[in-house]
Amino acid sequence: MAGRFSGKTIVVTGAGREKGLGPAILQRFADEGANCVVSDQRITPQALDVAEELRGRGAEVAEIACNVARVEECRELIDQTVDRFGGVDILVNNAGIGFMMKPLLEVDPADWDEVIGVNLSGAFYCTQAAAKVMVAAGKGGRIINIASQAAKTGFPHMASYVSSKHGMIGLTRTSAIELGKHAITVNAICPNHVTTGLGSDQNEYFSKLLGFESVAAYLANMAARNPMGRPGLASDTAATCAWLASDEASYITGEAINVSGGEEMH
Repeated sequence: MAGRFSGKTIVVTGAGREKGLGPAILQRFADEGANCVVSDQRITPQALDVAEELRGRGAEVAEIACNVARVEECRELIDQTVDRFGGVDILVNNAGIGFMMKPLLEVDPADWDEVIGVNLSGAFYCTQAAAKVMVAAGKGGRIINIASQAAKTGFPHMASYVSSKHGMIGLTRTSAIELGKHAITVNAICPNHVTTGLGSDQNEYFSKLLGFESVAAYLANMAARNPMGRPGLASDTAATCAWLASDEASYITGEAINVSGGEEMH
């Protein structure tokens, strides 16, 4: 398939669940000619469906299991991608967990460790593995971290999630400084609320916490507070990924870009 990413290979972690950010990102790149790697902790029937949908768009696709909290599996993800497609041009660190919502004083240290391990350590492990391949290839590359509005603003009952996403911005900035000389850009995207599978869990929790009579009422209030009048869509994040991975964004690095309809402005 012809397109501006024809001949390039993109790896997206946490991409094995339909209606999530990962599949939406891969769909955008598949439509523009990229080879696509669907990665998740396990390659479930749902992940295989994601891959098959991408093939229907004309993309070459590989499904590779990876628990990003384990450094060896992150290295293997990149190695298998190189074996299959000859290299890695674009890495999107999308894998994340944020359903462990509790008051600060009740957070279990094991839950804290799990969230930090996936959301922050996982992004570091994959960034390091992919960057080594990109540097060796000498063709530059793009690394995109899917952070969150929670990388800019605190939220109650989400200490581990908010901390991990703030840390992801630090990882983005320091990686950009070190990798710029290799023509590798590193940026983060900070979406506001998107009703993915994770987003649905958060809708249920916060609608009750904040006293709304229903999830629908909670979502209506969220939309009313947004300058654009709606929550985010997965396609909003996917479009920003495509721009950051394009030649037009070759001088953009170390940024944490809000994709929030004006809800977050710093």
